Amino acid sequence: MTWSEMQPLLEQACTETLVMVGWSTLIAVVGGLPLGILLVLTDKGGLLQNTVVNKVIGQIVNVGRSLPFIILMVALMNFTRWVTGTTIGSEAAIVPLAIGGIPFFARLVETAVREVDHGLVEAVQAMGGNTWTIVRKVLVPEALPSLIASSTTTIIALIGYSAMAGTVGGGGLGDLAVRYGYQRFETGLMWITVAILAVVISLIQFAGDFAARALHRRGARSGPGPRLRLLKGEEPATAAVGKVA
Repeated sequence: MTWSEMQPLLEQACTETLVMVGWSTLIAVVGGLPLGILLVLTDKGGLLQNTVVNKVIGQIVNVGRSLPFIILMVALMNFTRWVTGTTIGSEAAIVPLAIGGIPFFARLVETAVREVDHGLVEAVQAMGGNTWTIVRKVLVPEALPSLIASSTTTIIALIGYSAMAGTVGGGGLGDLAVRYGYQRFETGLMWITVAILAVVISLIQFAGDFAARALHRRGARSGPGPRLRLLKGEEPATAAVGKVA
């Protein structure tokens, strides 16, 4: 197979992989972020301590993470058909990719949020901050470098899942490698897809590491002051109330 014959196939496969991974990552982040934070908040000693809710969410996340992706795809075929109208193609592959990515990202979020200095949380509580304020002003901003790293890990995992989805008609680079590289013995095309995946994953990892380090350095330079800006902003109001009283 010549390069002129390979090029349109590679372009289409790359586009399909980009669409699959992009949408599934977005859904995984939107669904996994609140789940991960909720696992921390409802845990023992958390702001919303609730053992039952924590155990239920934890078990759901554990089951979602324990299923091999190929089995998850098969198990969700009826649901995928109900959502997209088909079980073949890149659009159909987004459904199991997203559902598989949500519990994966949720556990990474839980780990990242647990690393936040509890002293900051106690300081905001002492100033009367509610749970939403603590999540929005302390937990998420302080865990942001780790959350960026977690997102990078999730994207790379979903790229691997998307290649696996291609083996069962999900489209993308995995499908191209199987149909042409394996079934038609186009070894050159198969190795080109492997090289493309390797380069893409390396670039994503580099970009994620760079962003995480940049956010970490910015936080280190800013020191503890900006972290407690909310509290400092509330002090004058508290003092004014005291004077009026």
